[in-house]
Amino acid sequence: MDHLKGKKIIVIGGSSGIGLSVAKMAHHLGALVWLTSRDKAKAYQIAQSIGNNVQGFALDINDEKNIKESFSHFSDIDHVYLAAGSTLITPLIENDLEESMLPLKTRLWGGLRVVRAIAHKINPSGSVVFTGGISTDRPITGAWVSGLGTSVAEQLARVLVMELPHIRFNAVSPGYTDTPMWDSIMGEHKHSILSEIASKLPTKKIASPDEVASAVLFLMSNQAITGEIIHVDGGGRLI
Repeated sequence: MDHLKGKKIIVIGGSSGIGLSVAKMAHHLGALVWLTSRDKAKAYQIAQSIGNNVQGFALDINDEKNIKESFSHFSDIDHVYLAAGSTLITPLIENDLEESMLPLKTRLWGGLRVVRAIAHKINPSGSVVFTGGISTDRPITGAWVSGLGTSVAEQLARVLVMELPHIRFNAVSPGYTDTPMWDSIMGEHKHSILSEIASKLPTKKIASPDEVASAVLFLMSNQAITGEIIHVDGGGRLI
């Protein structure tokens, strides 16, 4: 991944989980890294904790004006990773539909807003990497909006290739990954639930954020890949 040394990489949603791992690994490889969070202080603090050549700024991908203003400060960019997003477990017919659709809207509209803002700033062989997920191929009860959201993210990596061929578009599709996102969903049962899931996987393990991040960086560094989805799910979509 020597191709990433000195490259300008923006990690949207880089203050925790997979996004944070991408920021750390990109920095280790010699890239110039910017990470975002909706919380300005948090973005700055996390960036400073990683090291030199890492900067943080506030970004809300649901706010197009904020996105345009934030990216107006960049003259050129090499790679963008969109880690921002959420998972929602909710019955289809019991809760407010508009509220339930927010995770999907964030993936779709947020992703498109970012692409529009950076389309003329991406350097040759630059890329955008989206975050899909196992819900695309293995939907579960209550996770219907998550399945739609991950499907949208993965489809963006395909349909935008011909729309903006000067940019490489790809997606990473994680399975269950040991990230803070699951803390709020699984609570104190997180460890036992993930252990049970791991026991059923061909690899017998849950992916770490670093393992997913390495796939993201591979997609950035390989200049011959576009329109592809890399699954990092331990074979979960096959069982």
